[in-house]
Amino acid sequence: MTKKTAVSMEQIVNLAKRRGFVFPSAEIYGGLGGFYDYGPLGVLLKRNIETEWWKAFVQERSDILGIESTVVTHADVLKASGHIENFTDPLVECKVCHERFRADNPADLEAHPHKGQFTDPKPFHAMFRTFVGVVEGDAATAYLRPENAQGMFTNFLNILDTMRVRLPFGLAQMGRTFRNEITYRNFIFRLREFTIAEVEYFVKPGTDEAAFELWLEYQERVSIDRFGLAKDMLKRYEHPKETLAHYSKRTVDLQFKFPWGWDELWGIANRRDYDLALHEKATGKSFAMRDPETNETYRPFVIEPTCGVDRLFLAVMCNGYTTIHGGRSTTTESIKEEEVVLKLHPALAPYKAAILPLSKKPELQKVAQEIAATLRKHWMIDYDETGSIGKRYRREDEIGTPWCITVDFDTVEGTKRPKGTVTVRDRDTMEQEDVAIGDLTGWLEKKLE
Repeated sequence: MTKKTAVSMEQIVNLAKRRGFVFPSAEIYGGLGGFYDYGPLGVLLKRNIETEWWKAFVQERSDILGIESTVVTHADVLKASGHIENFTDPLVECKVCHERFRADNPADLEAHPHKGQFTDPKPFHAMFRTFVGVVEGDAATAYLRPENAQGMFTNFLNILDTMRVRLPFGLAQMGRTFRNEITYRNFIFRLREFTIAEVEYFVKPGTDEAAFELWLEYQERVSIDRFGLAKDMLKRYEHPKETLAHYSKRTVDLQFKFPWGWDELWGIANRRDYDLALHEKATGKSFAMRDPETNETYRPFVIEPTCGVDRLFLAVMCNGYTTIHGGRSTTTESIKEEEVVLKLHPALAPYKAAILPLSKKPELQKVAQEIAATLRKHWMIDYDETGSIGKRYRREDEIGTPWCITVDFDTVEGTKRPKGTVTVRDRDTMEQEDVAIGDLTGWLEKKLE
């Protein structure tokens, strides 16, 4: 019986480690808190998530351009943006065990065994500092970027000069970001090194509120249609005015119901012209644009839809994790024990299909390997010939492979069905379909449309 029950973090972490999705970084040396490595299946899933995001936010739109700015960021950029002065978290330290916590996270403080034994809060700078050049000194100080946005703002004038854009238009960027979090937690949800996918969408002042609503709806629709997240696992959270970031006119989070409760998945902020005004003041360069119809000049307002890719990865894993309790039959056997099926959207699945020769007979292996080689020209394809066919099906179910293609003796002999055909098993319905080998590429293309 298929049963979609609440998944625990222990189950997700166990699956991620056991099946090669995510490993603790430098685990053989005891690990490094807040850092994780993506394994062979994890890097495929993450890249597929990034590809789908890029398609939805750049490739399939006419109003968004992509850029890639550097991770190492000029100190003057972050000084002008206010990060050097203001990018801090309130830090408290336990007087007994000397463990450190964020003072604005009361849940952690209440759960600590030495509750109430904390120092007064003090600001903790959350950026990673580095040095450029051969001599360490103030003149050579730089920082690993704490967000992607500033690289888009500092390139704004370059885009105007080179790309012939008119408002409204956006810049998109995806890449590594670094924050020296005091409290890293919940596996890959809060990390010190992570990937952000971000858009800075420039609009005429006065049209910003309407643009904000459109982006909010778009993010929600993409979450459901492109990433397969269940609608009832998503909700909006409007930040109260008194808790808004200093640059924000309005901020709304699209939250996902993670195993520990509702928490931020996507965010969208109306940054006004705050950043462009700061960089204009610091550099003396004008960021004003002229309206060709009214001849009016103004600095654009900015709507910022942003997504933590690692959080989206975790949400996709939690959303897809499904437990089967017995009765899940295959062509050869029934499953009595519990089985895990990772019901990923096919576009995100690490492997689009698995090729399974029924046995290790050379004639079956040869055909199966030829099929795998053909399909690998288009997609990532798994090949597995070890163990019973039922066990191999279950392995593929657990890593989210949508279709298993079985090469059996009918494929080469044509006794019970036409020669040159294979059986294709669907992960979710378990239905099997006979498909001619020559039609497999077209069959998969249609399924993945």
